[in-house]
Order: sequence, then C-alpha cells, then structure tokens
Amino acid sequence: MPRKKKEEAVVQERKFAAPQINSFDVIIAPIVTEKSMQLQKEQNKVTMKVAKNANKAQVKLAVEQIFDIRVVDVKIINVAAKAKRVGRYEGTVPAYKKAIVTIAPEDNINLYKEENE
Repeated sequence: MPRKKKEEAVVQERKFAAPQINSFDVIIAPIVTEKSMQLQKEQNKVTMKVAKNANKAQVKLAVEQIFDIRVVDVKIINVAAKAKRVGRYEGTVPAYKKAIVTIAPEDNINLYKEENE
C-alpha cells in the first residue's frame, strides 16, 4: 500500500500585541544603602527596586523615559525572601527584584531628596 503524503498545514502568523506597561509600574522605589550610595558616587550606578515581571529592556526604557537620561547597562538581581523573627513571632521579608542601572558619564540623576538645613 502506498503511503499518503501528509498535507502541510498552513501556519498563520499570530501577532499578539504586547501588553502596554507604564514606566512608573516598572520602577517601584530607589534602594538607599551605603553600598548603593557609594556605587552612585564612584561608578554612576543607581540601584532601584523594580517589578517582579520586568526585564532589562523594560527597565532601561522606563529609566530613560522617566529621568530623560541615557542608560549604558542594566543588571538585574532576584533578591530572595528572608526569614525574620521578632520574639516568638516568625515571618518573612518578601522577595523582590533589584536593578542596578549604569548611567552615561555625562548624565546625572538625583533620586534622593536632600534637605537643606
């Protein structure tokens, strides 16, 4: 018996629209620690908390749009949840995603409000 040829299925391209993400939904808050302040001063890098589903391209675009600066590089770190205990009560500090954004040398960004006394 001769074998029947399989008919080639016509593959139609499906174009799904990417969900529109607001830049302010990507960047949540700056991270203010001694290490992050030192990175900003010495290497022109800013550390910030970002949305858990954000990727490097979205973070770069959001920082460029919000602060009107040029971003050179973005590093993303997933920070794991930590177990904490206060007396007899146990709980966890929630996990989050952190981005370290390198800014062009000629650009400057000030995320922290400085009070003049």
